[in-house]
Amino acid sequence: MCGIFGYINYLVPKTRGQILNTLIEGLQRQEYRGYDSAGLAIDADADGTVDIYREVGKVAALRKLIEASDANTEELFDVHAGIAHTRWATHGQPQRKNCHPQRSDPNNEFTVVHNGIITNYRELKALLTSKGIQFESDTDTECIAKLTKFIYDQNKDQDLDFSQLAKLVVVELEGAYGLLIKSTHFPDEIVATRKGSPLLVGVKTEKKLKVDFVDVEFPDMAVQTEAPTAAGSNSLQLGVPGSDALRHSQSRAFLSDDGVPMASEFFLASDPAAVVEHTKKVLFLEDDDIAHIYDGELHIHRVRRDENAAPTRSIQTLEMELNQIMKGEFDHFMQKEIFEQPESIVNTMRGRIDFEAKTVQLGGLRTWLTTIRRCRRLIMIACGTSYHSCLAVRSIFEELTEIPVSVELASDFLDRRSPVFRDDVCVFVSQSGETADSLLALQYCIDRGALTVGIVNSVGSSISRQTHCGVHINAGPEIGVASTKAYTSQYTALVLFALSLSDDSIHKKERREAIIDGLSKISEQISEVLKLNDSIKQMCDEVLCEQKSLLLLGRGYQHATALEGALKIKEISYMHSEGVLAGELKHGVLALVDENLPIIVLATRDSLFPKVMSAVEQVVARSGNPIIICNKGDKTMDKFSDGKFKTIELPSTVDCLQGLLNVIPLQLMSYWLAVKRGIDVDFPRNLAKSVTVE
Repeated sequence: MCGIFGYINYLVPKTRGQILNTLIEGLQRQEYRGYDSAGLAIDADADGTVDIYREVGKVAALRKLIEASDANTEELFDVHAGIAHTRWATHGQPQRKNCHPQRSDPNNEFTVVHNGIITNYRELKALLTSKGIQFESDTDTECIAKLTKFIYDQNKDQDLDFSQLAKLVVVELEGAYGLLIKSTHFPDEIVATRKGSPLLVGVKTEKKLKVDFVDVEFPDMAVQTEAPTAAGSNSLQLGVPGSDALRHSQSRAFLSDDGVPMASEFFLASDPAAVVEHTKKVLFLEDDDIAHIYDGELHIHRVRRDENAAPTRSIQTLEMELNQIMKGEFDHFMQKEIFEQPESIVNTMRGRIDFEAKTVQLGGLRTWLTTIRRCRRLIMIACGTSYHSCLAVRSIFEELTEIPVSVELASDFLDRRSPVFRDDVCVFVSQSGETADSLLALQYCIDRGALTVGIVNSVGSSISRQTHCGVHINAGPEIGVASTKAYTSQYTALVLFALSLSDDSIHKKERREAIIDGLSKISEQISEVLKLNDSIKQMCDEVLCEQKSLLLLGRGYQHATALEGALKIKEISYMHSEGVLAGELKHGVLALVDENLPIIVLATRDSLFPKVMSAVEQVVARSGNPIIICNKGDKTMDKFSDGKFKTIELPSTVDCLQGLLNVIPLQLMSYWLAVKRGIDVDFPRNLAKSVTVE
């Protein structure tokens, strides 16, 4: 929801200007996560004092603020730690006082950047206020900074290590968080921790690392790790650290043959896109990990001593390329991502489908398919666009597998405390793999013994790690807040899932092969649909741009397309739009129809085509002027082609895949409506890409 970035250089000389530029560019790579304000904290000078820069608006406004300041950009640092943040408001309006980093006191002894929500911040704030501590902002994050200083001051005689201090802070926090903490008491160090919010560490060294993992260190500490401070409590239950040798340990990955410290750089971020230009070596933190970076080394500690915790964290190699996150010749990331769909769908299928042998192999599911086939039911759980991709494939899943399928919105699923059984299979679909509601639902299903499957785009994300098995959709980085290529890749991956589950069914063979043949042509057909870009732009200019509301009608496979198209138009152009099941038109919605209301009808050929055309007739009979999305050469549309009604003609494919083509004109429509209205397409108001808070 917010973007976090941190940078530490060790024995790699950098000027303050270079450090500032690294921090700002790291934020710009994550600006889709939040863009109502931004800020950063760096060392003011060699004496360890800290400067904080904060500004309302996008990261570009922060850059201008820094350029206008009197910061000495030429000062050289062999060692330096800086933290930065781009915000999506949850507590407090976008004002300078509410920007991150938040500070502990006027001397900036502790500065914090935070993604997530601290649910017990009111109790913490009341307690700290009772101790005479004054607050400056409306944020929950400020409680973390002031709590850190309070605990530090209370335990000065214990000679706390920075990671030990972080543990004492974290056990008092409830909610979701990704945190970076910087301190004047621990110069050139950063601690980072997460719970329910993504955080990774990029590693860049002058020499090859000794091992491709970092040990998790379990010191013998008597830190109190029971329930955090209860509401109304007037004291913090602080444990006293035992004597340990944390600062005397050495991370095996950073061992040096000659004993000379290794020059290194560390990049901490909410998203791999922020670090890929610097390094492809990354380590994904787990919930309750505390990463402590100092003296050119990365150490991982645990908040709580967990018998089941893995003893190491692997350092992975990112496959992402820098050019994947650049706009190139396009005006907006959303436009680029719409036009990337012919390639992104191929990448989803690459290495998984043999078009000649008519077979599908999903490596992440291979050993689990037999278990899944025996399940009582499939429960698909998702939010927003991902929910629509599940709706789009529910029918083909039930047809091919003959397993009952329910599709659930994650928040509603949790609100109802829906019954889940050990012989259920729960499928979690998420672009980011960090969606808060989906993660809570995932834990709910795991606790009840269900098998869980993840369908995600982000390698190393929380859902991909916590589910038993899954499929990466391989759509590539999606920067635009409105999901486009992730939707079509999720749709495709789910169809592949259904094909895999049904490959033991002889009587479904013909149907399966028809779908595989359709998939072999789908990329080329999407390219053909994208050629309609100019005509759709013209239609938006002439027919839709002055309208205030819009209906989209679809039935069967196309109901999900109508819902997804309506969502795109709402979130990008701010035009009210509603996706309606065509069969429900006469049960109330028909009252809205007149000669002025734009209505888009998804009337491509499938078994429900006659019923959809009945809905078209009902609209026309009430002076409606529908825009009809149909198949090329469909003679049924001749009576509507007298110039009064507009049609968008698309290639024809298998019924269960037609939605992959039908959604493209709606994506283009939402894009051009937003452009025409002067809206910032990639950063629609009030929205963020990855919803990591409830």
